[in-house]
Amino acid sequence: MDTQKIRFGTALSLCGVLFSASSSAAPFSFSTGNPDGRIGTASRPASTGKIEIESADDFILSQSTSIDHATFNGLLPTGATISQVRLEIYRVFPLDSVNPPSGNVPTRVNSPSDNAFADRSSANATDLSFTTSILAPSFTVANSVVNGINKSPNQKTGGEGPVTGQEVLFDVTLKSPFVLPGDHYFFIPQVELSDGNFLWLSAPKPIVAPGTPFLPDLQSWIRNENLAPDWLRIGTDIVGAAVPVTFNGTFSLSGTAVPIPGALGLLSLGLGLLGVPSLRRKAA
Repeated sequence: MDTQKIRFGTALSLCGVLFSASSSAAPFSFSTGNPDGRIGTASRPASTGKIEIESADDFILSQSTSIDHATFNGLLPTGATISQVRLEIYRVFPLDSVNPPSGNVPTRVNSPSDNAFADRSSANATDLSFTTSILAPSFTVANSVVNGINKSPNQKTGGEGPVTGQEVLFDVTLKSPFVLPGDHYFFIPQVELSDGNFLWLSAPKPIVAPGTPFLPDLQSWIRNENLAPDWLRIGTDIVGAAVPVTFNGTFSLSGTAVPIPGALGLLSLGLGLLGVPSLRRKAA
């Protein structure tokens, strides 16, 4: 039997299997679980009389993924009006960063990068929309971080103590999804309020049910305009307990894995691997 025909037939069968597997997008979902009440950390865009604060926690994508939905839990003062919701995606330092770093913080290892990789804001009607639900009219966190975000050697403040407010679930639809290559990322939700501070609620670390455990699960980080481009570890650097305390942020993400490019590219790859000439048209 003709060896070339065998290779060609095998290549077609291989590419048929690959195309079938890649043509339908697989669903993606991730969650850090439910709030644990240990800490709430400020996270807001800059506004009149208030500097920007960013709180960040990480997640991992094993392949290119389109994220079109997110939720996160926050603590709000009773009666507060929400002016803006913003979501940011950062990669892990030293990507998108100046390296070596400034030395103004204890470390930048495993921190978010200097600059955002992607962002969306409700200030732009085509970016995202959101709804809110009050989960508990009174919810207390044991500690908080709002103003005590300082350069070394004054970073260890211990936090700013308990805060009570409404526990609110933010449900965000990304009209313009985040389309992210497989990589390690940080997720940052920011909420602008008419009065008072939005505090992002912590989640158990390590992640427990109903969350989605993964490794390495990095601790949450924070910075403000005065500290930027550097970041501090909320648990290790700011709270700084004798027994190391680390936190996650409460959030979930969902979407679909981005399919592999279509059949022609796969067919060409399969033929090449099996020693059959590619079907691509040669340049004139």
